[in-house]
Amino acid sequence: MSYDIIGDIHGQADKLEALLRKLGYVERGGCWSHPGRTAVFVGDFVDRGPAQLRAVTMARRMVEEGKAQAVMGNHEFNAIAWHTPDPENTGDYLRPHFSERWGDKNRHQHARFLAEVESDAALHTDLIGWFKTLPLWLDIPGIRVVHACWHSPFMDWLSPQLTGAPFLDGSILAPATREPEDETEKDNATPTLFKAVEALTKGIEIPLPEGHSFFDKDGFERWRVR
Repeated sequence: MSYDIIGDIHGQADKLEALLRKLGYVERGGCWSHPGRTAVFVGDFVDRGPAQLRAVTMARRMVEEGKAQAVMGNHEFNAIAWHTPDPENTGDYLRPHFSERWGDKNRHQHARFLAEVESDAALHTDLIGWFKTLPLWLDIPGIRVVHACWHSPFMDWLSPQLTGAPFLDGSILAPATREPEDETEKDNATPTLFKAVEALTKGIEIPLPEGHSFFDKDGFERWRVR
C-alpha cells in the first residue's frame, strides 16, 4: 500500500483540493480518491482557515468511503472538549469557554470553526461525533502516524485503558483534559491521562528558564515551550 501523508488542513479547503488534484486524486460523487494510493490525514482539520465545513467534509467523506485514514489532532481534541459539558462543574465545559487567567483565549483559537457551526447545534454535535471516531495514532503496515509525538512509553501505558483501539471514549475524556496545576506534576515521569494525550496530540512541553517567557502568534504570553 502507498500513502500520501497530508498534514494540518486547518479549514483550508481550496488548498486541500489543489493538493489532491496535484497528487492525482479525482473527485467522483463528492469523494476524492486515487487509483493506487491512500491519503492519511494527520489531524487538525479545523480552526484558522476560511472554509471549515468544506474542509472537514472533504476529509470525512474520504475516510468514510475508505479512500483515506486519519488521526486526531489537538484541534479536534480541543473541539471535543469545548463541546462536552464538565461533569464536575455544572454549566462549564471540559475546555472552558472563559477563564480568569486566559480570558477568551480558547474561543479566540476556536473562532473560525465556531463561526460555521455554533448556530446549528445538530451539525455541531454531528461533527464532534466524527472527531471522536478519530484514533490517537495509526500503526498500519509500513507506516506509523501520530499528530505530534510518537511516545511509546505513554502509548504502552495508555493502551490498556482504551477500548480495544486508540480512541478517546467517555470514561477517559474528562481526566485527559485535567491539566495539573503543579509544575512538578506536569514534568515528572509518571504518566497520567492528561500527559499521555497531550504528548500524542500536541507534543511534550517543558518550562522555560525562570523569568523567561514569549508571546505566541495570537499575543498570549507563554512560560512553557514544546
